[in-house]
Amino acid sequence: MSYIGSNYDVIVIGAGHAGVESALAAARMGCKTLVITINLDMVAFMPCNPSIGGPAKGHVVREVDALGGEMGRNIDRTFIQMRMLNTGKGPAVHALRAQADKFSYQHTMKETLEKEPNITLRQGMVDELIVEEGQCVGVLTMTGTEYRAKSIVLTTGTYLRGKVIMGELTYESGPNNQQPSVKLAENLREHGFELVRFKTGTPMRVHRDTIDFSKTEIQPGDENPKFFSHETVSSTNEQLPCWLTYTTAETQAIIMANLDRAPMYSGLIEGTGPRYCPSIEDKVVRFSDKARHQIFLEPEGKSTAEYYVQGLSTSMPEDVQIAMLHSVPGLEKAEIMRNGYAIEYDAMVPTQLWPSLETKKMPGLFTAGQINGTSGYEEAAAQGVIAGINAARKVQGKEPIVLNRSQGYIGVLIDDLVTKGTNEPYRLLTSRAEYRLLLRHDNADLRLTPIGHEIGLITDERYERFLIKKETVELEVERLRIEKARPSEVNALLEASESSQIQDGSSMLVLLRRPEINYSHIEQLSPSPYELSDEMKEQVEIQIKYAGYIEKQMMHVEKLQKMEKKKIPDSIIYEEIKGLAIEARQKLAKIRPLSIGQATRIAGVTPADISVLLIYLEHYNRVTAARG
Repeated sequence: MSYIGSNYDVIVIGAGHAGVESALAAARMGCKTLVITINLDMVAFMPCNPSIGGPAKGHVVREVDALGGEMGRNIDRTFIQMRMLNTGKGPAVHALRAQADKFSYQHTMKETLEKEPNITLRQGMVDELIVEEGQCVGVLTMTGTEYRAKSIVLTTGTYLRGKVIMGELTYESGPNNQQPSVKLAENLREHGFELVRFKTGTPMRVHRDTIDFSKTEIQPGDENPKFFSHETVSSTNEQLPCWLTYTTAETQAIIMANLDRAPMYSGLIEGTGPRYCPSIEDKVVRFSDKARHQIFLEPEGKSTAEYYVQGLSTSMPEDVQIAMLHSVPGLEKAEIMRNGYAIEYDAMVPTQLWPSLETKKMPGLFTAGQINGTSGYEEAAAQGVIAGINAARKVQGKEPIVLNRSQGYIGVLIDDLVTKGTNEPYRLLTSRAEYRLLLRHDNADLRLTPIGHEIGLITDERYERFLIKKETVELEVERLRIEKARPSEVNALLEASESSQIQDGSSMLVLLRRPEINYSHIEQLSPSPYELSDEMKEQVEIQIKYAGYIEKQMMHVEKLQKMEKKKIPDSIIYEEIKGLAIEARQKLAKIRPLSIGQATRIAGVTPADISVLLIYLEHYNRVTAARG
């Protein structure tokens, strides 16, 4: 017998990195939101790396922030190290990465949820979806309580039929020995959803006082750190260093001698693991010619002695883990506080989703995070904020927000998932973005803040600051275009900078395009009349130096946008289109692309199929128009 609980606009199942962003987005857009999670002590918990950001992932956090999400603000409050990566390369691959105080991060995010007036936090286990006339209208908990809402967001992470594996030991569990969700996975299958089995893993944690740091290399944070949130202007956070060491030939020998005990090689692990975050045993086998592998020792927080052994992810038995650990310089006497382990879980085949992250099979049900086949806190947060926005907009009777591939890494991530699917836990990489020169870390606010403001997640005050920044950058670029420099004024500086001297006058903009010249040189020659922050100066320099490349990419975007504007009606019956290859019919019918642009990105759909589809659409649209 069930008990009828309260009604809500939006229900979010799960409170990991996807769940908190979904809930905050929906609530801040005015929706009465219920967050129901297995354990309230695990809100925004980091079961793996105590870090946020990195290549592509850091870009995503900036985009989440530009849309009005919380991850950037939260890590800026709680970081214990901030570091910009890839600074020796171009701006497209600059990537901010932060070590988090994982406990402070978690508690601060939970406090943020608790303070949001439109959010109700509830500890509980959801066993079933309530479905009426094909629409998801609520959930049923293990205790028999029904909660109803107009939109439901599933963000179950790695909890669906979770199974921990360590050597020959296996047991049902979510991450960090939490209770798994079994009945909900079964219920999703009963409703006809296609699930796959994926795997991820985590390394051991060791006690700080048992590490010999003298045998490792220090990895400090940046002296003048940058931040993830466009709202953060300064920080007084004390930074802690990380430390670098390497595996040895002994490490490799230990692993090779015990491969028969490795679950991923003995057949005990069924799920597919992440290609770009392999276990140490997988790395040793796949890269047998490599003499050593990097190991980073990362503090998990200021109030704990636990260190995360990044690079030594494993599901080996405990005795092998100890032997491996002690073969690494600096860790010869390290004491394990928590063993490494692998975890298998059920995930949704993401081609069952629209680009809005609403399921095609069941209107009203959205999914976000690792349930969609991704790995990583940042990818989860990105999906979470979009799912929360669109769940709220469905309640409000508005069209969903869908970012395209030229607008953000979030657009790349979601389009890859819903159009191509994934046969392994998906990780976002800069190489996945064909417009990565447009999708930079530095310009996320210029790309997405107007959208965040339009949907109600960016305040008027913040939007005003954004407009001032945008206008100031434009004015400064134009000033440098107009202002001329005489040889007598600039040649001494050019010579000191090992840049060729000029014979005639040149605009400041042309000078700044030179590789040897940066904005600080221009400031010496011609101080700006405008008040420019360091962030604005960086933006001016990048826009000027890369103008030609950016213009070429924009021209390509414009061409492809024409394909995106050619919409495909959902009523199209692909099986009836003569001339389409059989594989194309099957793939198009399964994915049901919203545009010709999306159809071109489906594996198995050829240019010839697209030509046939375009001809058919012209005829279809003429007939439809004639019918009135």
